[in-house]
Amino acid sequence: MTQPRFGAEVDASGVICPMRTDVATAKQLALCFALSVAIAGTFTTSVIAEDTRANDNAKRGAKSATTDWPRFRGPNGTGISHATTVPVRWNAEDYNWTTELPGHGHGSPVIVGERLYVVCGQKRTAERIVVCVDVDSGRVLWKRSFSSKKHRLHGSNSYGSSTPAADADGVVVTWADPQKLTLLALDRTGKTVWERDFGPHTAINGAGTSPIIVDDLVVLTNVQMDPNFMIRIGVLPKTYPDKTVNDSFLMAVDRKSGKTVWQVKRKTYLAGYATPCVRTLKDGRRELVFLDSYFGLTGVDIRTGTVNWQTSRLLPSRTVASPVMAGDLIFGSHGRGVSGDVIYAVQAGDKDTRPRIKYEIKKAAPLTPTPIVKDQLAYLWSDSGIVSCIVAATGVIVWRERVGGSYYGSPVWVDGSLYCVDRRGTVAVVAAGEKYELLARVPLGEPSFATPAVAGGVMYFRTETRLLSLGGKTKNR
Repeated sequence: MTQPRFGAEVDASGVICPMRTDVATAKQLALCFALSVAIAGTFTTSVIAEDTRANDNAKRGAKSATTDWPRFRGPNGTGISHATTVPVRWNAEDYNWTTELPGHGHGSPVIVGERLYVVCGQKRTAERIVVCVDVDSGRVLWKRSFSSKKHRLHGSNSYGSSTPAADADGVVVTWADPQKLTLLALDRTGKTVWERDFGPHTAINGAGTSPIIVDDLVVLTNVQMDPNFMIRIGVLPKTYPDKTVNDSFLMAVDRKSGKTVWQVKRKTYLAGYATPCVRTLKDGRRELVFLDSYFGLTGVDIRTGTVNWQTSRLLPSRTVASPVMAGDLIFGSHGRGVSGDVIYAVQAGDKDTRPRIKYEIKKAAPLTPTPIVKDQLAYLWSDSGIVSCIVAATGVIVWRERVGGSYYGSPVWVDGSLYCVDRRGTVAVVAAGEKYELLARVPLGEPSFATPAVAGGVMYFRTETRLLSLGGKTKNR
C-alpha cells in the first residue's frame, strides 16, 4: 500500500492528478491496522448505510431490492447478495437446471422477478440475440435476434459481452459495431419499445460496457478509442485505414421513450468498459459515478448531467473494472495487458470540495475484476488470481493470498463467502473475513468470463454457451 503524504497534486483546473507517494513501513502498517480497529465502527456504519441504499432505483420496493439482480453485479453494482441458500460446495447433480443458450457470449445475466435476461452472439455472423429465461425451470420464454456488422474483436471478447439492465417493464441492452452503437429497450414479452443509434463506435478490442436503469433513466457510458493515439504509441500501424475520431460521451435517456435527457462530453482517448454506479450524498441527493481513462473518476448529477466533480488523468491506461464505493471512498483501477497497474481509493468530491487520493495499492491490483466492499473490509481480486483483503478505510493489508486461476469475471459476496469464476470456468469460493480460507473449487464444465448473478436465493452462472442455476434450498456445506 502507498499513501500520499500531501493527498495529491492539484492541476490548474482544481482537480487531482496522481503523484509519486511513499511506501509505508511495516511498523506504520501495524500501527494503521491497530488504528483501523478504532475507526471500524464508524466506517462500518457508513458502509452499511451505503449497502442499504445500494439500489439504483429509488422507486423499487424493499422486496425487489433484496431479491432482484437488475444490472451488472446486482443492486448498484456492489456484488453483494443477502441470500442464505447458496451452497459453498456442490457437484453437477446439485444444479436446479442447466440451459443451452442459442449463441456464445461473456455478458452476465440479470434477473427481475421470474425472468432472467442475457445477451448472446453468433461468431460467424455477429448476430446479437437477447434471451429471456424462466428462473424456476430454465425454459427459454423468448429470444430476439438482431443483425450486426462483423468486425475485429479481441480474442477474449465476443458479440455477447455486455450485461443487460432490467426492471419490471422489461430489459435494456446495448452493443456496438464500427457503424453504430445501439441502445435497445424490449418489454417483458420481447417486443421492441424503442431503439437508438448513437453513431459509429471505435474500439480495437470491441465494445463491452453495460447500461444501468436509474429511476426513469437509462444510463450508458460511450467512451471510444482515438485511432491516432493508438498509432502514435505503436498499437495500431500507420497504415490503419480509419483514423476518424468519434465523439465520446456519457448519456442518460428516458426509460419509456428512449429520448435523450442529457449528454456529458468526454475526451476520445482509450475505449472504456466500466459500468457506473450511484452515490448518495449527505443531503440525500444522488449522483452517478463514472470511470474512464482520460479523466478517471467523475461525479455527475443524475437529473441534469451536470459534472459535480472529477479527477484529471488519474487512470491513464486501460480501464475495465467498474467503480465501487466504500463509504465516502471510491475505488478505481487501471492497467495494461491483463494486469492492473494501481488501484486508488479516492475521497469523493462535490461542487465545493476537490476529490483527493486517500491511498493507492500497486501490488496485485485488479484490472478487470471489480472489487467487493463489505462491512469495513474490501476484497481486491486480481486478474492473475491473487486476492487481497484490506481495511477499506485505510488500505491496510489484512491478508493477501494466491487463489490461482486467471480471471475476467468479478467476485460476488454471498453469506460470508466470495464466489469468482476463472476463465477456464472453475468457481473459486473463498471465506470473506479477516482470516483467509479457500473453501472450494468447482468446475462449471466450460470457459466463463461472466460474473455470477444472485436472485431469490439462487445463484446463476453463465458460461460461454450455458446458464446454470444453483441453490434456493437448504444450504449444504
